[in-house]
Parts: sequence; C-alpha cells; structure tokens
Amino acid sequence: MVSPPPFEHSTAAVDYAYPWDSLITRFKFHGALDLAPALAHCLAAAVAGGEAPRPSLLLPVPLSTARLRERGYNQAWELARRLAPVLNCPADAHLLLRVRDTPHQLAFPPGQRAGNVRAAFAIEPQRSAELRGRTVAIVDDVMTTGATAAEIARVLLQAGAAQVQVWVVARTPRPGDA
Repeated sequence: MVSPPPFEHSTAAVDYAYPWDSLITRFKFHGALDLAPALAHCLAAAVAGGEAPRPSLLLPVPLSTARLRERGYNQAWELARRLAPVLNCPADAHLLLRVRDTPHQLAFPPGQRAGNVRAAFAIEPQRSAELRGRTVAIVDDVMTTGATAAEIARVLLQAGAAQVQVWVVARTPRPGDA
C-alpha cells in the first residue's frame, strides 16, 4: 500500500517532455535566466486554472549553500519571485532552509530518493511562528517522485502550516502514463 503524500494538492504546468525538458535543463543548469519569466507565466496559468485554495505564502525549494554558489542562482526562487506579484502572494526565500547538502536526486533510483532528502530541510528557527495556520505553496521547477516535496511538506506541517501545496513547472510522467 502506498501512503498518500503529506501535501494537499499539486499543480504542474506541463509534462517533463519535449520541448519543456530541454528548456528547463537550460534554465536550471546553463544559466538561461531569460527563460524564467516564460516558465513562471506557464506555471501561473496552470495555478489560475486549478481549484486549490490560494496559498498565503510561496516558498521556493532551497538549494544548499554549495549548490547555490556553484550555480549562482536558485531556479525555484527565480520562479517564485516572478509568481508572487502575478498572484498577489508573498514569496520568501529565507524561511525554508536546506540544512544538509545532498547529492542530486537523479543519482538515486526512485525508491531511494526519500532517504536522500530526509532531514535536509528546516524552518528558520526565529521565524517558525510565521507558518502557523497558513496555506503554503512550495515552488520548484520539476517534480519526479515527489520525495523532495513530501519531505518539505512534512517539515512545514510540523512547524504549524495548515496546508501545503506543490507547484512545479513540469512533472515527470510516471512509467505507463501517456
């Protein structure tokens, strides 16, 4: 039996397939920040067409300090900061922290990804009260197994968030999905 994820709702604008996969790869790994507005617009349109309640806070999936230094930017923050004014919802890049550097999820088979991100995230200790009773949307570029989103949702719910949603530009289709 598979347990349901701890988040209430997820929204993906597109399938992680051609041409989106190459655009997102350029955006994420090759500094193509010029793609951020279009990708954020695509996600905003998907969210606007959904039925989930509006969150009161957007939180980007944080990168480790080493990965942020290597890449020069957090692609999830680039999306969240562009979504915030369009959706009239604040975004915060410093409330959710990555406290443990982890290898890329791509290095692990799907069944081992949850273990890779376990205890990798925390809430800024002086700011946990800001989550109490709020509906929060986690923003990221791609969701494959949902392990990262599930771990972050657990952390946010333990800190007092009332509900967590996951918003991604692209979702990797499950094997067999058309």
